[in-house]
Amino acid sequence: MDQTVRQLGELLLGAVPTAILLATLYLLYTVLVHRPLKAVLAERRCRTEGAVEKARADIAAAEARTADYEQRLREARLRIFKNLEARRQQAMQARAEAAAQARARAQEQVRAARAGIEQDKQQAMANLQAEAGRLASEIVRMVLRPVGAASLVGGQ
Repeated sequence: MDQTVRQLGELLLGAVPTAILLATLYLLYTVLVHRPLKAVLAERRCRTEGAVEKARADIAAAEARTADYEQRLREARLRIFKNLEARRQQAMQARAEAAAQARARAQEQVRAARAGIEQDKQQAMANLQAEAGRLASEIVRMVLRPVGAASLVGGQ
């Protein structure tokens, strides 16, 4: 048993440099690899999550700008339609005024033509009256003329 304890002690004594080397290796791994790797992974996670948050914020901002653009587009279309309606109303009003003026001119021309026709009618009536009077005088003269003179006029 003594021999077993001594062998165990030698084994433990031989294992001390391995244990020291293993502890040193663990310390070096922790200091040189594990901590920087952990820091890099944390930074990467932070940047990734930050990029995702930034992307979400950019998407929200883009949606807000899109909504604003669509609102301004609707307002611009509404203004255009109102302008078109106003122009259409003005054109219809101008057309109605032009038609009223044309009607008034036509009525004035009709009045002037009727007055001219009436004046021509009066003049024709006066001419007819004068001609009727002259013809009546000639007929009376022809009827009242002596009989002998009538044969000379007829050519017999």
